[in-house]
Amino acid sequence: VFMSDTKTNKTEEQQSSQNSGLQFERRDIIKGLAAVPAMLLFLWNYFKKQALDKMRSGEIMEELSLKKKAPAVLKNKKPGDLIRLGVIGYGWRGAQDVKAAGFGNPEWAAKAKAAADKNRLDKRFETYLQQDDLNLALTGVCDVFDTRREQGIASSTTAVRPSGAAQQTTPAKGYLDYQDLLASDDIDAVIITTPDHWHSRIAIEAERAGKHVYVEKCMTRTMDEAHAIYNAFKDSKMKLQLGHHSRAAASHEKAKEIIDNDILGLITLVEITTNRNSPGGAWVYPIQWNSIEDYGLKYDSKDRYATPKTLDWDRWQGPAPNKVPFNLERYFRWRCWYDYGTGLSGDLLSHDFDAVNQIMDLGIPKTASSSGGIYRYTKANYPDLIEHERDVPDNFQTVFEYPDRNLTVIYSATLTNSNHRGKVFMGHDATMEVGSGLTVTPDPYSTRYKQKIADGIINTSLPMFAYSPGSKDIDGVTSATAKYFAQKGLMYTYKEGKRVDPTHLHVADWLDCIRNGGAPRCNIEEGFEEAVACHMATQSYLEGRRVEWDPVKRQIV
Repeated sequence: VFMSDTKTNKTEEQQSSQNSGLQFERRDIIKGLAAVPAMLLFLWNYFKKQALDKMRSGEIMEELSLKKKAPAVLKNKKPGDLIRLGVIGYGWRGAQDVKAAGFGNPEWAAKAKAAADKNRLDKRFETYLQQDDLNLALTGVCDVFDTRREQGIASSTTAVRPSGAAQQTTPAKGYLDYQDLLASDDIDAVIITTPDHWHSRIAIEAERAGKHVYVEKCMTRTMDEAHAIYNAFKDSKMKLQLGHHSRAAASHEKAKEIIDNDILGLITLVEITTNRNSPGGAWVYPIQWNSIEDYGLKYDSKDRYATPKTLDWDRWQGPAPNKVPFNLERYFRWRCWYDYGTGLSGDLLSHDFDAVNQIMDLGIPKTASSSGGIYRYTKANYPDLIEHERDVPDNFQTVFEYPDRNLTVIYSATLTNSNHRGKVFMGHDATMEVGSGLTVTPDPYSTRYKQKIADGIINTSLPMFAYSPGSKDIDGVTSATAKYFAQKGLMYTYKEGKRVDPTHLHVADWLDCIRNGGAPRCNIEEGFEEAVACHMATQSYLEGRRVEWDPVKRQIV
């Protein structure tokens, strides 16, 4: 009986527990069912918004004639026959161009690898290693400074080569005189990265010697030199590429497509700018060695510094109009004097002018009006840093007029502030801002988009189109100058989701034209247009008046 009672009591407890569980489940189900309408409403609104956004996006893309398509594919062309390369002037930019050709300076490579090991987001070294093998041999390096010449030679046999390229076993030959390099039979093409006052002379002599030419901007120091180099290359079989590597930037290619599709409407104003805020950004570089942070070369031995023993000063001055005694400040900071360079117009305005010319096919402006001055980088402001006063301004503005296109292009520059401003194209229907990426924002008073704005399809407070070709992260950038170039898309671009040095693409384009024919993307015609615009801006500043281009006489008047 005891056992029977116990069993009965246990069964009753189990039944009670089961009933309690069933009641609990019923309550949950009822609560869940009560929440279904709210969840369904949320899902309905979510998918409705998604569908509406997709419809709006589709209508906008259809209106803009910008169909979604696969990104540009990097063509894996066979590099063709070996091209033997010489470099004349192995300074900071020369080292960058030679690295883009596949011969990174060993000390740069060591520093870049160490930075990548320390910070996995620093992709400079990886980007270099992923470059295509351009099938080149670096056979000649010319520089009047022994240390730089030695560094260039060391680059020729570097063990760190991109994309499995074989190490070059025979070092490049060093030259003190560029004419000896041009006379060499084992050089097919040259990269000229000297100061501006040497560009035209060396390029013209290279053409006569049967060498193809890649020359850095500004193409020439004077207008007379621009005519001379144009006449030398206009009918030549030698290929000239001006070093405006931004022509390889993906954002510029997309911007040109937008202009070609008339998405902005009538464009009456374009603003281009330069903002940098450091001594290096104003070209007040270190004197003992041009150790810009991105280059990272440091030497302990004083015999590797520039001295009258290691630097051929008279040979470096060459065709400069005003000869001065040995002066390291002028050597390392040559961009601060018109004797050697072209100032803000040829050094930085040239980047943006060429970009606008690429995107809009503007050609030479009708008039130019410039102003500015040396506002900060004077000896009085920097007595411990500056010994000799510069004559190139640190603030500079130019207005270019294109009356036949009802267009004004305004350039403004300050080397005393780092506020970033992109290239801005202002049209009646929309505004486009271009940097490493681009955005297109509709204008509230647009004629073309009036109905879609009224229908709520286009929101004028938001970009109706944005293009970001790749990561916005800026790795390995510490100087104001480097940040400036990164923001403008001049350090890296993206193709097929792959980060690429645009200088590498620009050098590859030049080599492809040498091997297979065709005109480089920044050939003598585009180079001449850039040179004229820059010289117009400089002449206007120096003479304090508006200047005009005479297309018949082909002269600045």
